[in-house]
Amino acid sequence: MPTPPPRSPHGHPAEVLRVALRLGLTSFGGPIAHLGYFERVYVREHAWLSAEQYAALVGLCQILPGPTSSQVGFLIGLHRAGWRGALAAWLGFTLPSALLLYGCARFAMRVQEPLAGATVHGLKLVAVAVVAQAVWSMARRLCTDAATGPIGLCAAALLLASGAPAAQLAALAAGFVAGLLWCRPASVPPHAEPLAGGRAAWLALAAFALLLLTLALLAWRYPHSGVALAQVFYRAGALVFGGGHVVLPLLRAPLVPGWLSDDAFLSGYGLAQAVPGPLFSVAAYLGAIAAANAPTAGAVIALLAIFAPGLLLAIAGSSLWLTLAHRARLRSGITGINAAVVGVLAAALYNPVWTSAVHDAADVAVAAGALLLLMTQRVPPLVVVALCAAISIVRRTFNGG
Repeated sequence: MPTPPPRSPHGHPAEVLRVALRLGLTSFGGPIAHLGYFERVYVREHAWLSAEQYAALVGLCQILPGPTSSQVGFLIGLHRAGWRGALAAWLGFTLPSALLLYGCARFAMRVQEPLAGATVHGLKLVAVAVVAQAVWSMARRLCTDAATGPIGLCAAALLLASGAPAAQLAALAAGFVAGLLWCRPASVPPHAEPLAGGRAAWLALAAFALLLLTLALLAWRYPHSGVALAQVFYRAGALVFGGGHVVLPLLRAPLVPGWLSDDAFLSGYGLAQAVPGPLFSVAAYLGAIAAANAPTAGAVIALLAIFAPGLLLAIAGSSLWLTLAHRARLRSGITGINAAVVGVLAAALYNPVWTSAVHDAADVAVAAGALLLLMTQRVPPLVVVALCAAISIVRRTFNGG
């Protein structure tokens, strides 16, 4: 089936930036909540695209690796105002959280014990609750039958038994093969229009592959350099299926302990729950901490590297959508990958999240209370983060620590 030519944009990048910046400052709650905000603002308030067009973009981005909400926003910007609109949409949605987390990283470098230790412990307990909620939510969506459930369990068992970084890639590859053999095709909406031309799509795919290979080779040649840091975040961004929370195990293995400590890693992850915008913005925190001698450069490198693969694949996918949508076998493999992703995240929930954060019954109570507050969806994540940090500080104070 020939792909029709892309439509001509009819908006202005400044308009896109203004609307995206508002979303970047107010969109709390993670990727699923972000898609709800996008639908209200882009579809109902501004009518930049129809509900069917929006559903098609969401369906496309959900089966691609990368940060779903950021990819959807990027493609809406492309739809509205061309390539400059796409960049404006990404910048507006990403910069508020990235700047907040970068500021937190710089502050964390200057704060001394015992306040820092107590705050870190509280943030680690937040991470327990957030990852547990993500595992539960993703399992209900992605492990729903006799094929996907065992794939998720086997992936978790492999990660818990091995713990090696390569085990994550092996689990995802095995999930893809199992999906080809036993899973139903992932469903996709039938309505779609190409937003990028075929030439742009193939250039994006070529850039994606070239960066993946080149960064890996340069990182091997120059370990613990800026390019090695970029490779860590680029590879993680290229392998994230199923939502931003999956970036946790994909980043921890190469970053800890070579670049930063487990405490610093989980603190950044906990802080990312308290800010609006994409969870991938945690890269600004982690990059700044990892490159302590040049924190600004580290934050910029990590942030660009983790978003680049998902945005490149979104460009390619927006043109090749019709071909992808008709390949049922490929979509079956994606179903298997999504199920394996649940297992990868479940393994990370136990190690390192639970094992490094929960030490006694009081920790269990705090983490369970945070999970309950998040599951009811009536308490903003920012409040949950503040409560856990405050409780940890109070406990440390009364225990004489």
